Amino acid sequence: MNYPFWDVGIGYGILMAVIAITHVFVSHFAIGGGLYLVVAETAARRANDVMRLEYLRKLTKFFVLTTLVFGALSGVGIWVIIGLLNPAATEALIHNFVWGWATEWTFFIVEICAAIIYFYGWKTMTARSHQTVGWIYFAAAWLSLVVINGIICFMLTPGKWLETGNFWHGFFNPTYWPSLVFRTGICVMLAGIYSMAVASTYPADDFKARTVRYNAWWSVIGLAVIAVSWLWYWKAIPADITTRAIEMMSTPMAAIDLAYWFLGILAVIVVIFGLAIPKFMHTAVAVVLLALGLGFFGGFEWMRESIRKPYVIYDYMYGNAVELAHTDTYQREGYLSQMAFRTGDDGADLFRRACRSCHTMDGYQPLKPAFDGTDAAFIKAVILGSHTLRGNMPRFLGTDEEAGLIAGHIWDQVDQRPMRDVYRVKDVELGKKVYDIRCGKCHVIGGYNDKTESLAGLSEDEFADILDNASDYGEEMPAFTGDEYERKALIQYLGTLEEGGEQ
Repeated sequence: MNYPFWDVGIGYGILMAVIAITHVFVSHFAIGGGLYLVVAETAARRANDVMRLEYLRKLTKFFVLTTLVFGALSGVGIWVIIGLLNPAATEALIHNFVWGWATEWTFFIVEICAAIIYFYGWKTMTARSHQTVGWIYFAAAWLSLVVINGIICFMLTPGKWLETGNFWHGFFNPTYWPSLVFRTGICVMLAGIYSMAVASTYPADDFKARTVRYNAWWSVIGLAVIAVSWLWYWKAIPADITTRAIEMMSTPMAAIDLAYWFLGILAVIVVIFGLAIPKFMHTAVAVVLLALGLGFFGGFEWMRESIRKPYVIYDYMYGNAVELAHTDTYQREGYLSQMAFRTGDDGADLFRRACRSCHTMDGYQPLKPAFDGTDAAFIKAVILGSHTLRGNMPRFLGTDEEAGLIAGHIWDQVDQRPMRDVYRVKDVELGKKVYDIRCGKCHVIGGYNDKTESLAGLSEDEFADILDNASDYGEEMPAFTGDEYERKALIQYLGTLEEGGEQ
């Protein structure tokens, strides 16, 4: 908590996704495209295929403009955005992997220089020298991935580093090798897709057909590597992380499902338009392929980022930059005492530090819909029991008083009318809304931590007794603080429950 807090209206996850996903989508093409260009050039020169060489020269121009201009600028954008969104995590990555970053930047400089020389060398260099530069480019680009992959994987699976602090334990972590193979497969797949996009602008003749088909085989090979290495990657993630995601985290599982769909549709289109009828690979089809590739990559990266919740570095630092090693200090002295920069509004400052990295009030992952019609006591109870909620939130490590300050800050911004007036519902419908807001954050009907088996068939008096003694059922279980209308409506709704779900 040694840095100022950057508070903007848009959600942090959206900001990071827009910049990072587009960057990695281009940067992986920068690697696979480099391999594609030098391999295809070697084959074309051996066959003395003048048309293919001209196509590759045109592809190189597109390649350089895309990877060096957009790729490099978006890469700088990532450093800017992570430094603003989570400077503490950025500091941890720099301090622990300073020589790794230095090595990666060295490879990147070689990569840029080689790409420029390769582009301008088509007409000025000998064939052998030009291909040598191409291989230098690919080697530097792939070795850059070799390095950055270790740091990215570390954030999800730091492995033995948590105990030893050793650079190599953190670098060669449990998901390092499957991720490297998986990302290499993506590089090869994207090389084929991007190359098909350039080939799609050519007339529908035999040259286009054989060029598109050749490019499609690159995508097919990449897809095969992706399919095999994905299973390896998933198995390499510790079981407690994947099990928790399956049971209580909808975001990473939805992201995986989307990635599957995007990749499946992409594979079908590649086979049809790339292998079966390559002459019909129009620009519109190529754009769809690129969009599907971006969607797949976005789904995977979103899964990788969200599955490690509530951590930004697993088991080391929460997403709100709270280090687990300082747990005792926070619980004893509170968050405020550790904040180097404060505005004078303690409730707002605490909200920004403890909650704002993941939640806005009415935008990204909004809190208003979760607390409209409730009360400050309920909000405080939710904050104190945040680590038990569905969605895998971090434990609140501040003091009881600080939880109250955050609750007051949130309550000042929500709709404070009774829930029946906020949502204009009554009776069982109101009861369901009360359940969803006051109970459903921990107990999902037919889903996570479902309690219908024990609730179904109870009498109204028994339900009333449960509500009266709610806070006695567990340390994190909040007391029922709704009004009499909500209480009666909730009891009515609970009376409709049957084992396994609603009536």
